[in-house]
Amino acid sequence: MFNIFKDMSDKEKKNKEEEISTENQQSQTSEPNSKEKKKSKEESKKTEKEKIEDTITELGNKLAETNDKYLRLYSEFDNYRKRTSKERIELSKTASEEVIVSLLPVLDDFERALKAIEPNEQTTALREGVELIYNKMQGLLIQKGLKAMESIGNAFDPELHEAIAQMPAQDDESKGKIFDEVVKGYYLHDKVIRYAKVVVAN
Repeated sequence: MFNIFKDMSDKEKKNKEEEISTENQQSQTSEPNSKEKKKSKEESKKTEKEKIEDTITELGNKLAETNDKYLRLYSEFDNYRKRTSKERIELSKTASEEVIVSLLPVLDDFERALKAIEPNEQTTALREGVELIYNKMQGLLIQKGLKAMESIGNAFDPELHEAIAQMPAQDDESKGKIFDEVVKGYYLHDKVIRYAKVVVAN
């Protein structure tokens, strides 16, 4: 009977020892597991941080690219706006060029008529009427940008003048200068619309 109790106590002891050893094993195995978990958590944190940094870098690059595209587009549009505005101004200045050029011979005829009418008592009213119409027409064309060239006495310029005759110069100073103007030249807003036909002294 004593032996049985003794055996039982030994068994209990053995069981306790086994329990303790299993607990120790579990604690030993749990310690590395917890370390591995911490390590994996740290690694996952690092990878998440790297991912966030990569995302921020990518977004920054995209923003810079978008800003560059916007600036290019804005500058192109601004250039287009300036160019079209300039073209519109030039078009408005020269839109009436064809009509004005066709009216220049009429101005020439008025000038010839005024030169042909001799001033006397009988022609005074006629001359005043012609002058009135001529001045009104000339004033309207000047408002549209017409400007007569001043040629007589100036040096001959092939970009402004057309030499239709030559005459011997009276002195060295008058050589190469315009002696007479047969047909008057005109500008329209600083653009030559008719070259002056002149006589040059040589």
